[in-house]
Amino acid sequence: MKSIFLKSISLVLLTIGLWSCKKDETKTVSDVSPAGTLTASATSLNLVQANATKPALTLTFPAPTVTGYQIPVTSTLQFALAGTGFKVTKEIVATTTTYSPTVNDFNTMLLALGLKIGVSGQVDVRLKSVPAPNAVTYSNVITITATPYLASAWVYAPGAYQGWNPATADSLVSLTSNGIYQGIINYPAGQFEFKITPAKTWDVSYGDGGSGTLSTSGGNLNAGVAGSRLVTVDMNKKTWTIANADSWSIIGSATPKGWDADTDMKFINDGKGGYKITVDLVAGEFKFRQNHAWTVNFGGSIGALVLNAGNIAVAAAGNYTITFIPVYTQPVPT
Repeated sequence: MKSIFLKSISLVLLTIGLWSCKKDETKTVSDVSPAGTLTASATSLNLVQANATKPALTLTFPAPTVTGYQIPVTSTLQFALAGTGFKVTKEIVATTTTYSPTVNDFNTMLLALGLKIGVSGQVDVRLKSVPAPNAVTYSNVITITATPYLASAWVYAPGAYQGWNPATADSLVSLTSNGIYQGIINYPAGQFEFKITPAKTWDVSYGDGGSGTLSTSGGNLNAGVAGSRLVTVDMNKKTWTIANADSWSIIGSATPKGWDADTDMKFINDGKGGYKITVDLVAGEFKFRQNHAWTVNFGGSIGALVLNAGNIAVAAAGNYTITFIPVYTQPVPT
């Protein structure tokens, strides 16, 4: 068995004057302190799933002080990818002067912001203080380094496409174990029906409860059309949806069908978004392409794929396992 691993390769002090009322020409003024200094118990975190319920860190900040007429002040912690200027944020409204997220919650936030599983990354955090819409102040910025982990859980989708066998069925994954599962399944023509099982057995199974719901007494779910389909299951609400998904395949003189037809790859639901195939190749060339079309295709060389590049050479015939992990750094045509 030969193996090819291929991957395509993105405070100044501010006094705020607010008039709470006007009576007999007398104005009452409120003075509000700025956001203040934000501190962290640690800036380099070792996130381990075994510590999921323990605090990841503690962020501490002063409470706003208001003199004169009392006005409400909203304090919010903002998290963003480091160096992005807080253009896209995840926000936590502060109701006390500390914030101690669990390892699981902080890991989930990192993934939501776009950090990659198993890859060290950085996020910036600051305190936003808002006593009035036109009088926002911010604290200092703290940069936190951490490596997100795959806090995953799975359900399974046995169906006609694979012989109704839960033990070998394609899986749907919840990367943060939040009860929402997703996966891409390739449904051949005429083999659209399936069910959802929490385990690789028929002990408990969910079918169609009608109107997008799941039921243990429901009939088979139906993919509707052939091809790659994105299946989403919310086990909290017992609902499901299905939508079209991109497919990836190999094509070329080295592949079983030559340049005339694609050999489809299988989506690997491990949280990395990769596709895999074990296939007999002959000496020749091949490329990766999306949705059985040349609009998006990759060539080049092993470990250095490039969009629309030349064919990938296969020097010798043999049985190969090929793994392809597309990394989307910008929207691509579909």
